[in-house]
Amino acid sequence: MKAFKLENEPKIASGFKTPEGYFDTLSANVLEQMNAKEVKVIPIYQRKNVISMLVAAVLILALMIPIGYNYNKNAKELDEDTLETYLSYQSNLNQYDLMKELDNNDIQKLGKNVALEDETIEDILSSNPNIENLISE
Repeated sequence: MKAFKLENEPKIASGFKTPEGYFDTLSANVLEQMNAKEVKVIPIYQRKNVISMLVAAVLILALMIPIGYNYNKNAKELDEDTLETYLSYQSNLNQYDLMKELDNNDIQKLGKNVALEDETIEDILSSNPNIENLISE
């Protein structure tokens, strides 16, 4: 393999050259160009179409309020039948999982809604052979 020596190879001259004294006057030229450009500022209140923009904004707002109100109202309501169907098809859900999610207010509401007579309780206990499991639960 032939040894490569950087000093012996011909060097390629760069195609870019700066004019003489360019960097001496660069900062002065940049400052002159910045001061020379003035941006024309148009205030928003002097535009001719401000009224049309305001009317469009009010119209959009007036249309969006009822849509947003109905969307939030329908999203929060949950039907009891839908909830019962969902819970019945969840095979990995048991009574202990449900008990964990209930707080004292929910338990009091359940107690008020359930009206069992003594005869109904006796029928359930007499027909079920696992009385001990029901009592322990």
